[in-house]
Amino acid sequence: MSKEIIYDEESIKSLDWREHIRLRPGMYIGKLGNGSASDDGIYVLFKEIIDNCIDEHVMGFGKVIDIKIDDNKVSIRDYGRGIPLGKVIECVSKINTGGKYDSKAFQKSVGLNGVGSKAVNALSNYFKVQSFRDGKSKLAIFEKGDLLKEEDIESSESNGTLIEYIADDSVFKHFRYINEFVENQIWNYAFLNSGLIINFNNNKFFSKNGLLDLLKRNCNEEELRYPIIHLKGEDIEVAFSHDNHYGEIYHTFVNGQNTTQGGTHLQAFKEALVKTVRDFYKKDFDSSDIRSSINAAISIRVQEPVFESQTKTKLGSTEMSPNGATVKGYIYDFLRKHLDDFLHKNNSIADTLLKRILQSEKERKEMAGVRKLANERAKKANIHNKKLRDCRVHFTHTNNENRYNTTLFITEGDSASGSITKSRNVDYQAVFSLRGKPLNCYGLTKKVVYENEEFNLLQHALDIEDSLENLRYNNIVIATDADVDGMHIRLLLLTFFLQFFPDLVRNGHLYILDTPLFRVRNKQKTIYCYSESEKQSAIKKLKDKVEITRFKGLGEISPDEFALFIDENIRLEPVILGQEMSIDKILEYYMGKNTPERQDFIINNLIVEIDTENETNIVKEEIFQ
Repeated sequence: MSKEIIYDEESIKSLDWREHIRLRPGMYIGKLGNGSASDDGIYVLFKEIIDNCIDEHVMGFGKVIDIKIDDNKVSIRDYGRGIPLGKVIECVSKINTGGKYDSKAFQKSVGLNGVGSKAVNALSNYFKVQSFRDGKSKLAIFEKGDLLKEEDIESSESNGTLIEYIADDSVFKHFRYINEFVENQIWNYAFLNSGLIINFNNNKFFSKNGLLDLLKRNCNEEELRYPIIHLKGEDIEVAFSHDNHYGEIYHTFVNGQNTTQGGTHLQAFKEALVKTVRDFYKKDFDSSDIRSSINAAISIRVQEPVFESQTKTKLGSTEMSPNGATVKGYIYDFLRKHLDDFLHKNNSIADTLLKRILQSEKERKEMAGVRKLANERAKKANIHNKKLRDCRVHFTHTNNENRYNTTLFITEGDSASGSITKSRNVDYQAVFSLRGKPLNCYGLTKKVVYENEEFNLLQHALDIEDSLENLRYNNIVIATDADVDGMHIRLLLLTFFLQFFPDLVRNGHLYILDTPLFRVRNKQKTIYCYSESEKQSAIKKLKDKVEITRFKGLGEISPDEFALFIDENIRLEPVILGQEMSIDKILEYYMGKNTPERQDFIINNLIVEIDTENETNIVKEEIFQ
C-alpha cells in the first residue's frame, strides 16, 4: 500500500525574492548555459545591467559607458544621474522597485518590471553597486543576494552608477565569456544609440549612422544588389537591401532591446514591405519573392512594451502607446510614405530591386516541381525516418522550460549514433545519423537540397525549409570523430549550412561537439582529457599505475561514458560567423580550388602534438577560427 501524501499548511512555502530567483532562474533569464551560446544566461545578466545604462542615455543623461570583463568579473560604469542614494539597496534587492514605473522619469525604456538588476544580484557570487550623486556615494556589496556591506562615503567622481559582479559558477557551470558575443551585444547598443560611446576592455564602440552602420557591418557591401535603403522617423528606423544569399536575415529591436525572436513589429514590417512594394510596382508579386535574400534591420520605440518573456526576445505589443496607433498600422503608414517616396526618387535602385524580385520569382518557379516531389518523398520517409531519433520537446514549444536545451546531434555512422542515442536525454536531445560523407554542395544551387535525399531529410527534421520560425531544435550539433574523415564531414556540413541556411549560423544555432581524446584513470579516479596537454596534467595528478585510453572515434566511447559529455558538462564550440565575413569568400577559400594562399594558411596553422605514449603525432588543422 502506497504511503499517503499529506497536503496541509506545512506544504505551503513562501520564498523571498532571492530564493525564488535562484530556485527558478529560467523564469527570469531564460536558459542558463555556460556561455557557448549568445543567449546563455551570463549574457542576459550582462544585458540587464547595460539596459539600465542605456535607459539613462536615452533620457539624455550620460554619453559614455565603461565596461570591463576580466577573469569572469564584469564591471559596468555609466555617467547618468546615478541611483538615488537612499534607494540604492532597494533598487538591486527588492522586486518591483525601480524608477521606470514613473513614466515621467523613463519614457520608452527597456526595463519596466524592476527585476533585471535583482536577478543579476541573486545569481552572482559577488555583486557590488555604487551610486555617485553630487559629491556623495552609496556603496553596497552582496553575495548571492545577501547584503554583506553598505557604506555612505564622500566622493569626487562624476555622477552615475557602477555595477560589478561575478556570476555564480554553481548556477552557470563551467561558464566563460566569448568575446565575439559580448562585442556583438555592445555593437548593437552603439548602432541603436547614435552618439553613445561604449568603451569595452580599452576598445571604443561608436556609431554615427545607426542601422545603416549595423547593416554595413553585418553584410558584405560588394555582394549587395543595390545601396542600403535607410529610413528614419520619430519612433522608427529601417535599413535594408538584397544580396544573393538564401533565406531572409532580420535584425529587430524594440526600445534598444535586440528581439532575436522577432514579434509583432517584425511581422508588421514583413507585411508592410510586401504591400508597399506591390503597390509601387502595381503587381501582385509572391511575398516570398519580395523578401527572398533580404538583409534588413528595424528598430521601433514603444511606450510600455509588452514582451512574451522576461528575457524580452519577442515583442507581444500590438499598440505603439496606450492611446496611439497599432504597431502594424504605424509601420505600414511609415513605409507606405517613406519607402514609396524613396523608390520614386531613386529610379536605378527601384529597377535593381525589381530585377532581384523577378530573379527570385524565376528561381522559385524553376524549383517548384523538384520541391514538390522531394517534399512528398520526405513526408513518406518521416513516417518511419530511420535517420532521426527524435525527442519529446522541441524549440517551438514556447511554454516548456527545456525548449532552450533542445538539441539535434548530427553524427556519422551507426556506432556513434548508437552511443549518443542510448545516452541522450530523450526529452530534449535528438539524433540524426549520416550514412557517410555528405555531398559537397559548394557551388551548387538550392535545388540540390531537394534532390539529395539526406539533405532533404535533414532540412525537414529541422523544419527550416522556408524560414527559422519553425526551427525544431535550438542547438544543432555536429558530432564527428576527431580524425581526418571526421574533419572532412564537419567541413561538408558547415558548407551545407553556410551556403543554404546562413541565418541558422548567424543566429548562433550551430555548434561542434567537443569530445575527449583520452581517458586517464587509476583505481580511484577517472579523468577525461581533450588535448595532449590535459592528458599530461592528468598523468601527473594521478601519479601511480595510470591507465591511458586513446579514443579514436565516437563509437569507441560507451553509452555510459557518453552521457557524461552531453549532459550539463557538455563542451560545445559555437560556429561563429563574424559579422563582417563574406560567406561566398569563406566557402571559396575553404571549399574551392586549392590555392597557394590556402596551402600557406594550412602550413602556418598546423599544430603537431606529440603523443608520448604511442610515439605518434596527433595532427590538428585549425579551420573556421
